Amino acid sequence: MDDNTLNNEPKALILQDEILPDILPIIPITQRPIFPGMMIPIIVTGEKMINTMNAILATESKIGGIVLTLNTAEKSAASDVLYKVGVSARIIKVTPVDNNTYQVMITALKRFTQLQIIQDDPIIRWKVSHYYEDDKIKPTQELKTYSMAIISSIKDLIKSNSLFQEEMKLFLNRFTVEDPGKLADFVASMTSAESGKIQEVLETFDVKKRAEKVLILLKEELEMSKIQSKITKQIEEQISKNQKEFFLKEQLKQIKKELGLSKDEQTSEIEVFEERIQKLKLTEEAKKRIDEEMDKIKVLEPRSPEYTVSKNYLEWLTTLPWGIFSEDNYEIEKAKKILDKDHYGLDDIKDRILEFISIGKMKGNISGSILCFIGPPGVGKTSIGKSVAEALNRKFYRFSLGGMRDEAEIKGHRRTYIGAMPGKMIQIMKVAETSNPVIMLDEIDKIGASFQGDPASALLEVLDPEQNSQFLDHYLDIRYDLSNILFIATANQPDTIPGPLLDRMEIMNLSGYIAEEKIQIAKKFLVKKQLAEHGLNKEMVKVDTKAIRKIIDGYAREAGVRSLENSIRKIMRKCARKFAEGYTGTVTVTDKNIEEFLGKPRFSDESLYSEKIPGVVLGLAWTSMGGATLYIEATASPSKNKGFKGTGQLGAVMKESTEIAYTYISSNADKFKIDKDFFEDHFIHLHVPAGATPKDGPSAGITMATALYSLAKNKPIKKQIAMTGELTITGKVLPIGGVKEKTIAAKRAKVKTIIYPFENKKDFDELPGHIKKGINAKFVNYFDEILDIVF
Repeated sequence: MDDNTLNNEPKALILQDEILPDILPIIPITQRPIFPGMMIPIIVTGEKMINTMNAILATESKIGGIVLTLNTAEKSAASDVLYKVGVSARIIKVTPVDNNTYQVMITALKRFTQLQIIQDDPIIRWKVSHYYEDDKIKPTQELKTYSMAIISSIKDLIKSNSLFQEEMKLFLNRFTVEDPGKLADFVASMTSAESGKIQEVLETFDVKKRAEKVLILLKEELEMSKIQSKITKQIEEQISKNQKEFFLKEQLKQIKKELGLSKDEQTSEIEVFEERIQKLKLTEEAKKRIDEEMDKIKVLEPRSPEYTVSKNYLEWLTTLPWGIFSEDNYEIEKAKKILDKDHYGLDDIKDRILEFISIGKMKGNISGSILCFIGPPGVGKTSIGKSVAEALNRKFYRFSLGGMRDEAEIKGHRRTYIGAMPGKMIQIMKVAETSNPVIMLDEIDKIGASFQGDPASALLEVLDPEQNSQFLDHYLDIRYDLSNILFIATANQPDTIPGPLLDRMEIMNLSGYIAEEKIQIAKKFLVKKQLAEHGLNKEMVKVDTKAIRKIIDGYAREAGVRSLENSIRKIMRKCARKFAEGYTGTVTVTDKNIEEFLGKPRFSDESLYSEKIPGVVLGLAWTSMGGATLYIEATASPSKNKGFKGTGQLGAVMKESTEIAYTYISSNADKFKIDKDFFEDHFIHLHVPAGATPKDGPSAGITMATALYSLAKNKPIKKQIAMTGELTITGKVLPIGGVKEKTIAAKRAKVKTIIYPFENKKDFDELPGHIKKGINAKFVNYFDEILDIVF
């Protein structure tokens, strides 16, 4: 369909006495109703509406009905979703938009009311009754008054909305103000009221009532217009105020600059950098690089991205403590007091630190060193690091390496990356503000590796005394001297520390504490600390020595004192609640009432067996949590197939130890006077409780051989004996590690006699006297010597 469908000259809108058809095809519209006298384009789309349009065009009059849908979102076209009142309209012009859409210019003629639905498909067709009375109404004085009231309201609206002025001119060109019905229709169509309210005006046939409704709509429109004007005015005032302030500030800035009273931001920043540089003792390389950057930043535009990059780079370069050192403390007695104040025992560690300070006193300076404290959790590795810094009068900084996977965290990012920054070492220097702090590298045994690099390899340069004086950070790209730093690393076990890294550190073992040491630590440090943290004092809560020993034996058996402190904390919590509820006496914690505070003990006596049993021997083991005792059990069941098996989650090395022990005892049955048929007629089973705990290592070799010997001879060994040592297939006993930890574990289990390899005698002799006290140590070279001790 195109423009030629209709005559180029439109027909007269409606003749004075023309009678409109009473059966009309209906076109639904969704946005706003159309009033008589309006000429307006509408969009016709969809098969049903296009069919309706074609049906209208097929009539001689070209007249159809335009009706609003009840719901503006309604997409369906049926009589039950349409209002009952609409307008008849003549199609003037049709313009195609696309294959399925047309723009149709219509002229609205008269109101009508639905009398009957003729059909809903394929098009909507109604029988209607037209309203012709508007043309016959003669304006009375009352209606003229309504017209004047409407015009007066429009004049008020025109002041704030010029659109009404243009629309009013259009109306006056076509109609006269003395036609109140058309005036009311026109004004209603001009308002921004909801479509339902405008439809009410369309459905009001009485002109007076219609004018009243339009006046109400105009009143609402006027109120809305006033609010819009107020909001617009406020926004304009705010914008005007901000612009005025901006221009005044800019003018003031320029005036001050001309008079020399102020400097711009760039000049101020450059002066700050120059002031910092004066206080630093820069290397030649650093001075050259800083001068280059200063020359660059002076000519760059402050708003350029490169200016920000250079400024941040200079910020780092000028805030590092180039050549700035804190004054070390060389007073040995003062350092000793600081170390003793915070830690009980650990004499070998304290001696090494005092030796370190003594060297500094003799040399006149303390060069950087790398210490590594290895020990189970809770033995005081981190806290002694803080005490070392205090004893030396140095700044202390701690950061954890646990889980670190990116090499850039140590050596920094290159400046080409967005958000680049130096590595952790340079960051620490900035925070410490001295070039000789004490840096604690916690959990060095838990450092990771990934596709982003290996942080452990990056640490090699940091921790190598031959290299760290020329440490090169990727971000700074200038060598920085780390050789004056005292590095203290901590680890639970050395096995997972890379060999080259371990080789650069001086290893110091913190093995853990025996019960007597824990008692003293609790009395001197832990109880006092927890009383203060819970707002209590020693007059309110008393914890006797027997209670502390009961806590150690029943609730906190680990090598460190963390569980012991947690148990004391739990006691103090319960006491604090008791006092908060009104108790006024003194709470005394004893070994008799300890269960009221801590519940049932977590640990029982480590002696699993109260009687002597053939084939059961107590061994000693080392774990990352400290020393431990473990029983080796052997039993034999009659069988035509001789053989042997081991259970208890044994590792590969421990399985080999069981095989060596079995082979050694069975092959030397004649030598040991064992019944020659015992191994031929029995299947041997060797078990290491507890079954759920993985175990590995060679140090249980002699324990397993002794258990097999005891089983074969049907002779139990003496009570309160434990042993540790690696066994060879010829009966030689080889040395083991962890002598101190194993001795502490044996004492905890009330063992009196411990059998060690002969080559471990020097390790035992180096133990503190309070650990060796009460232990009858035996040292053996060959397995035969063990038999004389245990039977």
